Amino acid sequence: MSEFDNYDSDNQIEESDTRNPLRARMKQLEKENAEAKKLLAEAEVAKRELAFVKAGLDPLSAKHKYFVKAYDGDLDPEAINQAAVEAQLISSPQTQTSADEMQAWQRTNKVAAGSQTSQPPIDWTRRLNEATSPKEVEQILSEARATQQQ
Repeated sequence: MSEFDNYDSDNQIEESDTRNPLRARMKQLEKENAEAKKLLAEAEVAKRELAFVKAGLDPLSAKHKYFVKAYDGDLDPEAINQAAVEAQLISSPQTQTSADEMQAWQRTNKVAAGSQTSQPPIDWTRRLNEATSPKEVEQILSEARATQQQ
């Protein structure tokens, strides 16, 4: 039984490698394959990160990390950008332009509306002089008081 207690599997494998060159080559290829898979996984991660950067997202940003981690759609920057707009992480460039244009139009409309509704100041003295009855004078005075209170 002591013969089995001293059994060392590593030594036996090394001995079999030196005796069997095919097994040694197989182990070397397995090691190279594992390294290649590791490099491929790293390249996929880098490719994914680059796609998010091209889409305008910072993968290191706190609010974008969860989106980057959970996104499982196409890695096309346009598709990522569209999904980020839908998730309200970034604003659409078209929406931003539209908002700027809308503000410009509102300012233009205010200027145009101000020029159309602007009336010359009321000449209360002239209106009082043109009044023909005391009741009309009282009405003009009440209008004047009402406009001053506004």
